[in-house]
Amino acid sequence: MRRSVLVTLMTVLSVLATTRSTFAQSATPALAYRLTEGQNVNLFVRQGPVAAHVLLRSSADPRILVGFPAGNSGVALWFEHLPAAANWRIDRAPVPVTLSDARGRPLHGVRLTASIAAARLTPKQALLTSIRYLRDYQAVGRFPPEVATTPTVTATTIDWHRDRIDGVPGYALALRVLDGAIDRGSIAAGGDGRIALEITAATGETPLTGLAQRDLLNPGAAPDPAARNALAFLSYREKFLAGSWRFDTYFGRDTLMSLRLLMPALRPAAIESGLGAVLARLGKGEVAHEEGIGEFAVLTNRAHGRAADGDLPDLDYKMVDDDYMLAPVAAEYLLRVADRGAAKRWLAKPIAHEAYRKLHLTAGQLLVANLRFAVTSARSFADAPHYDRMIGIKPGFMAGQWRDSDTGIGGGRYAYDVNAVLVPAALDAAARLLASGLLDPYLVESDREPLARAAAMATIWRRAAPPLFVVQKPIADVRAAIATYAAEVGVPPAPALAALPPRALAFHAISLNADGSAVPILHSDEGFALLFGDPAPADLQSAVAGMMRPFPAGLMTDIGLLVANPVLASPAWRAKFAPSAYHGAVVWSWQQAMLAAGLERQLRRTDLPAPVRATLRQAQARLWRAIEATRAFGNSELWSWEWRGGAYHVVPFGAGRADVDESNAAQLWSTVYLAVKPPR
Repeated sequence: MRRSVLVTLMTVLSVLATTRSTFAQSATPALAYRLTEGQNVNLFVRQGPVAAHVLLRSSADPRILVGFPAGNSGVALWFEHLPAAANWRIDRAPVPVTLSDARGRPLHGVRLTASIAAARLTPKQALLTSIRYLRDYQAVGRFPPEVATTPTVTATTIDWHRDRIDGVPGYALALRVLDGAIDRGSIAAGGDGRIALEITAATGETPLTGLAQRDLLNPGAAPDPAARNALAFLSYREKFLAGSWRFDTYFGRDTLMSLRLLMPALRPAAIESGLGAVLARLGKGEVAHEEGIGEFAVLTNRAHGRAADGDLPDLDYKMVDDDYMLAPVAAEYLLRVADRGAAKRWLAKPIAHEAYRKLHLTAGQLLVANLRFAVTSARSFADAPHYDRMIGIKPGFMAGQWRDSDTGIGGGRYAYDVNAVLVPAALDAAARLLASGLLDPYLVESDREPLARAAAMATIWRRAAPPLFVVQKPIADVRAAIATYAAEVGVPPAPALAALPPRALAFHAISLNADGSAVPILHSDEGFALLFGDPAPADLQSAVAGMMRPFPAGLMTDIGLLVANPVLASPAWRAKFAPSAYHGAVVWSWQQAMLAAGLERQLRRTDLPAPVRATLRQAQARLWRAIEATRAFGNSELWSWEWRGGAYHVVPFGAGRADVDESNAAQLWSTVYLAVKPPR
């Protein structure tokens, strides 16, 4: 194992003193914006080889963190707990810089000046490595000992630097004290009671190629500066990033859902970049959930006896929902958006596989591999529809779809969205793509018969799977549960009680347990059915009306649609789905957008009775009022709430000490309002 090269004190000072920025520090970067969310000040910069997200945490536990899309890398410094909360102030906005390490190799990053009203800052832990390890330390306080580094301290600077574990250019974080003084490893405030720092952060990981504006959005995109900024920061020719700072890399599901919702506003080059990134990471037809790259890949490969693989990406295939998302999203582009000539050209395009790099197949060959997987895996249930023949969460895992925390689907094994919606949508897409003839050059003889059965299989899945998830509760039991739960979470029960049906409450469970029993948690995943399916009118009315009932009878609040409501679950599960839980009674921006797009799609149908259409229109109006009321948070990942003064109020997720994590300030699938727009 190669050790990081230690740079002498004189070399460090020389580098910091004499290194020049590739770009004039007075010039405005191509992309630069600021967003304050809760206790986090977020600053985003992208220019040439530099892409960086600076996060300064204001609290009694302050921190400095800079995430880089290059290699999904980052540098961070956590400080010791303060006697009282302290707030950061940005004195000079970040500018792109390119440094040279001790060997003359480039490190790309940013430099900024910030100050904080604290008597003393004592560094607790610095990490310069993969974002994956920064996430782990932030959540559970752990990181691999191999990536540890110690600072070099002078009279005015504290500097951390290290090569990547395999000796390639690594990372740098330097603090130069402008106001205050370094005292026994801590930083003491100046006479004005403030500490001012020049912060320099950089990475040696290979830069990504940002998508130019001319290749990203078409003229139909909404003129929303915040969403445009977030999408621009997250969009690259190589891939789309799921969210920053915590997910500054490829996630299959996030890419596919974002493409589907953004498609009306995207240019073909952007759509094809996103689809190409998914195809480049397929494994035996399965869509990769997340990629481990950079230093995380190096250490993971070594831990699994694959040291010779170096930094080849470690691709994760544990999720099951994304496997059935690719086909309907690709079909939407190839059959509805692209003209036939463009579709043929893209399908013939060679795609280099990320995990092997020398393997080149065409987009058409890779797409067929996914269709082959979808049809084969769905055959068992189509032959004999029984719950245990559905698509289950993979053995050994608690999660397998977008609610990818351990408690996301209530401990169930068969997720509603996967089985009731996405599998039949994938089968239907396979049938339509086969009928189009676009895939003919990429099919082998053994593909034709299974794909020819896909339409019939989709019909069986749509008819047989959703009823398995139906839960019915006597209204007296529901009323008692609402009264109990409303008291637990501190909201008034009256609006929810007034909205209940007269006899029984029926809804689809979030999942089924291994024995086929229902997990009785109300959820927002009915939105998948509206976007990817065509439910019977009665089912459509029931699903929409159920979601739109006031919480805790349903999911609706004035600050958004909650993604889960455990009102009918056991006390233990109610606690696990609290407003402080990542997939609990919280609002996810993209889930609202999916429902909005789904409602618009269903309202284009011509077979809906007038009462059903009226229910959808009312739901659409209510949903958009909530979306517009929380526009300031719309591009973030999720948010929580509190009931205060007779109303719901937004609480940024991560602002409370009970919150299990913090929200990304820029989230790919939260930018979809560039295409998902209010009805005229």
